[in-house]
Amino acid sequence: MNPSLVTPDLRAHFAWNALPFTREIDVHDRFPIPAAEQALADLHRVVENRMSAALIAPSGSGKTLLLRTLKEDLPEARYRVHDVKVTDLSKRDMCREIATVCGLPPVGTYPNLLRKLQERFATQLDDEGLRPVVLLDEAQDMRPEVLATLRILTNFDLDSRLVLSVVLAGDSRLLPLLERHEIEPVRRRLAHVATLPLLARDQTRAYLEHRLRLAGAEPQVFLEEATDAVFEITRGNLRAIDHLCFKSLELAARGERRDVSAALVANARKLLLL
Repeated sequence: MNPSLVTPDLRAHFAWNALPFTREIDVHDRFPIPAAEQALADLHRVVENRMSAALIAPSGSGKTLLLRTLKEDLPEARYRVHDVKVTDLSKRDMCREIATVCGLPPVGTYPNLLRKLQERFATQLDDEGLRPVVLLDEAQDMRPEVLATLRILTNFDLDSRLVLSVVLAGDSRLLPLLERHEIEPVRRRLAHVATLPLLARDQTRAYLEHRLRLAGAEPQVFLEEATDAVFEITRGNLRAIDHLCFKSLELAARGERRDVSAALVANARKLLLL
């Protein structure tokens, strides 16, 4: 292979401690966006009150990282958090999936599984002193009849007790799903709906500097014109920013450059589906 076509190791080329713009970021190193911090605080409050909520935001805006942060911040001495990642399931299979993450045998009929789950959550609260929380990521993929069962799952003692907190997280497709007539009983149980906006231009610049600094890099790697190009292309979408910046850095390293220009960003866009 032609050596000029091989992309150098970014850490070696730029003398960095780690790779920037990857998904491998500790929740405590996340970029502090005021709107996201407010959403996190609101979800905390809802869970502390043993109620349920939804987090609705564009794909790539940091929903999953926020859920990870929420889970990390809830002390294990007081909460038992169960996160479910597979949501496009039937009612029985969804109960089986929740049972699996709760440590229950995923066997039995749908009514039997539902009863076992409620018993498990009640036991966690009453006997173990732990508040059960279920995080449902990618909730926009849930079937309406499955989403409707959350009304039953959160109904304890003829709906007279607050036992289980459910946090639904999904992209913009979750909103019309929740607005369906048959989902109204579930929608009425949501004590809060949090949202996450895309980054503004100045926030995009600060985000690039933040991620580069975490990698041990100088924040001026991206020239000002390049930073503007990143915002114009991604419109402040975090995941798109990460992919575009990482690809731009690869092109810079391939060209033996130590900085990123707007032209490199434009070339990187051609290699991505943004």
